[in-house]
Amino acid sequence: MGDTECIVDCHAHIIDPERFPLTGKRGYRPRVDERGTREAFCAVLDEHGVRNAVLVQLSGYGTDNSANLDAMRSYPGRFKAIAVVDPDATDRTLENLADAGVVGLRFNLPSYEPDALLRPDAPRLLQRLKALGWFAQVYADDRQWPEAAAVLRASGVRVLVDHFGVRDISVGIGHPGFQAVLALGREGNATVKLSSLFRVSTMLAGFDDLDPFVHELLKAFGVNGCIWGSDWPFINVPNRPIYADLLPPLSRWLPDPGDRARVLAGNPRRLFGFADHDG
Repeated sequence: MGDTECIVDCHAHIIDPERFPLTGKRGYRPRVDERGTREAFCAVLDEHGVRNAVLVQLSGYGTDNSANLDAMRSYPGRFKAIAVVDPDATDRTLENLADAGVVGLRFNLPSYEPDALLRPDAPRLLQRLKALGWFAQVYADDRQWPEAAAVLRASGVRVLVDHFGVRDISVGIGHPGFQAVLALGREGNATVKLSSLFRVSTMLAGFDDLDPFVHELLKAFGVNGCIWGSDWPFINVPNRPIYADLLPPLSRWLPDPGDRARVLAGNPRRLFGFADHDG
């Protein structure tokens, strides 16, 4: 498998308030210039030779997953999705989401629900995810990771770690939060997204300041425990990146073409169930 064959972008958002109004009462409210429709995203993917993608529920949509469900229906086989639901969602709701192509739930601790993994009903919800074979995808502040990791570990659910497992790289690789993320990787039930490079790094291109973190993540998670994502359409940042600039750092971090192909394509296709003929 070559570098550019079967690539999966494992982190992107559909933002289409004209078709799907932002009904969530919490989370980020995108500006008018931060929209990202299903058609616009497919055009970006096609331009860069990216075959598939995992759509992540935008916090501003709350528990209304309609935009992502619509994109999956409109482009059969091209997308999977990570949803957000109420903790007391019915089994039928979860089953319907699974049938539609949802592969996990997101827990956005910084900007949506800080106590999502500490609530009394969190262990039961995680057990329901585990029974479905879903992932718990977690976005957390550095200080939130130790407690979050303990809850996730106790549940036995498969974990997706958002955005390198670090929010403020100035804390360094020795911070307890990042160390908790690395421990999840060593235990083998977690996958880390090398995603949103522009949001984690302090640089506008190259992203060399992420190198020490990637080195530690590769040691802890292994090549098979890493995937890549763009975080398109690049919202809530002062300087929005160019999609094409988010792929080259992988050549530095993963100089072996086979390793790079696993992170870009093989791992996500295996984890999320994309068929080789999907397009």
